[in-house]
Amino acid sequence: MIAAALRVEVEDYVDRHRDDRGPDGRALVVRNGQARPRLLTVGSGTVEVRAPRVNDKRVVDGQRQRFRSRILPPYARRSPKVEAVLPVLYLRGLSTGDFRPALRELLGDDAAGLSSAAITRLTAAWQAEYDDWRTRSLADRDYVYVWVDGVHFGIRLEEDALAALVVVGVRPDGTKELVAVEDGYRESEEAWLSLLRDLKRRGMRAPVLAVGDGALGFWKAKRLVWPETREQRCWFHKLGNVLDKLPKRLQPTAKSLLHDVMGAPTRAEAETAIARFAAEFAAHPRAVQCLVEDKDSLLAFFDYPVEHWKHLRTTNPIESTFATVKLRTRVTKGAGSRRAGLAMTFKLLKVAEETWRRIDGQELVPLVRAGVRFVDGKRVEREDSKEVNTAVVTKRKRREVAA
Repeated sequence: MIAAALRVEVEDYVDRHRDDRGPDGRALVVRNGQARPRLLTVGSGTVEVRAPRVNDKRVVDGQRQRFRSRILPPYARRSPKVEAVLPVLYLRGLSTGDFRPALRELLGDDAAGLSSAAITRLTAAWQAEYDDWRTRSLADRDYVYVWVDGVHFGIRLEEDALAALVVVGVRPDGTKELVAVEDGYRESEEAWLSLLRDLKRRGMRAPVLAVGDGALGFWKAKRLVWPETREQRCWFHKLGNVLDKLPKRLQPTAKSLLHDVMGAPTRAEAETAIARFAAEFAAHPRAVQCLVEDKDSLLAFFDYPVEHWKHLRTTNPIESTFATVKLRTRVTKGAGSRRAGLAMTFKLLKVAEETWRRIDGQELVPLVRAGVRFVDGKRVEREDSKEVNTAVVTKRKRREVAA
C-alpha cells in the first residue's frame, strides 16, 4: 500500500510538470529509478520500502527544484502514528528503558527510533513547550467558571513534594480548557496569589464562579485578586471532612443526610436538610460546625443553571484527570526535578484535554457571564412585581432625600 501510494504521488508530480522542457526539448522532470531500501516502522510492524526517485532539473528564481514526498519524507524511519504513541506511552507510565522490549513484539526487532534517548529529547521539547505556554497571553480568552486544586506528588531528587497548582476553566461555548499549571509551596496563599496575579497580568478576566476545596490559601488569594468572583466549595471534599469528624457507626446515616443536602432541588430544601443534619448530630458539634460554617459557599450552585450543577459541585474535572499523573509518578518513583515534573503534568493534562466533554447546557454559559439571574437553577425571566415596586419606592425616597 505504501509503495503504491508513493508511485501515485510520483506519477502525479511528473505529470504536473510534463510540459516543462529544456533548450534541447527534453523533459526537465522525469522518473529516476528507485532509492535504496529503507526500513520503515508503521503501526502494524516494520517493513522494507523502496521509494521511487525523481530527477527534477528545473531552476526557479535561482533555486534548484527537488521532489519531496509528503508520504515518506527524506530520512523518515517511522510513521507519524508511531511517533505520536511514544509520548503517550511514556506519560502513561512506561519507563524509558522499557520501550524497546515492550514494543518489539508489535513493531519488530528492527523498529527504528524507539530508544530511551528519543524520549529524553521529547521531555526536553515538552519543557520548552511548557515554558512558552505558561507565558502566553490570555487577553483573547474568557473563562466563566474555573476549577482550582493543588495536587502533590513526589520529586525523586528533592525532599519536598511538588504541589502543582492547577486551574481549569470553562469558556463561553462550554468547552473546558487548561488555564494554568504552576509550582506552589504547600498551596500557600502566597503561591496562589502569585499565580492569580500572573493570570490577571496576562489579561485573564475574573471568572463568575470558582470551584475548589477547603484549602484557605486559594480563597484568601482570590478575595484579593478576584473579589467579584463567587465561591463554590467542593462537595466531595466536604463530605470527607464532615464524615471524618463522626464515629464510623454514624457515618452511613450522616452520608445519606449529606447527599440529601447536595441533591436537594431547591435552596430552601437544602437548608432544611442542613437543619435536619444539625439536629441529628447535635452531640457531635465539630461535624455540624464543619458543615454549617461553609453553608453559603456550599449552596452557591443554586444560583446557576440546573444543567451546570453536577459540574459545579465538585472539582472532579481536575481530580479525575490527575489520576493519570499520579499513576505516572508512582511507576517512575517521581519526576527527576520540579521543572520536569511540571512539564510532564502539563503534557498529561493537555493530552487529557482533547477528550474533555463540554459541560451540559453550554448554551447557558454566555447568560451566566452576562449576569442573567438564576434562582434554584431556573432563569428568572421577570422579577417579582412586589420586589420591583419596592425597588422603585426606595429609589424615589433616595431622590427625595438628595433633593
